[in-house]
Amino acid sequence: MKINLLEPSHLDWQNYGPDTRFSYPIGYSGALLSYDGKDHIDLLYRWEPGKYCHFHRHLCEVRSTVLAGSLEVVTFEDGKEVSSIVREVGSYSHMPQGDVHMERGGPEGAVVLFNLYAPDGRLTEMLDETGTTLKTLTIGSVLKQFAH
Repeated sequence: MKINLLEPSHLDWQNYGPDTRFSYPIGYSGALLSYDGKDHIDLLYRWEPGKYCHFHRHLCEVRSTVLAGSLEVVTFEDGKEVSSIVREVGSYSHMPQGDVHMERGGPEGAVVLFNLYAPDGRLTEMLDETGTTLKTLTIGSVLKQFAH
């Protein structure tokens, strides 16, 4: 399969916002690129300008590359913000399991490629603003979202 990641309009996008349960504006969507049938899944996410994804914790190893726009990543430890960085186009990151953060699209939004390795099938936990787990995202639940 060939996919032009810089022209992603032909992909099947799932919209995850807005979400009025949170005090920050949610505005992002995701598309499934590939799944190897085992432990690896590739996803493309795009953020609206100035909008966030849900606060979450990684349950697996994640590598990501910013393809368009810019993405602010705010990291938390023990419920407190410990860092905030802006990732520009071309920025590559390897995030370990357990990383707790939220991301926000820059002035033009952002498009980011995510490559996840999840031997137990668990990807992320969506958290409320106090850090309590609301739901666990798994490879199986992602595949169901995109099944037609």
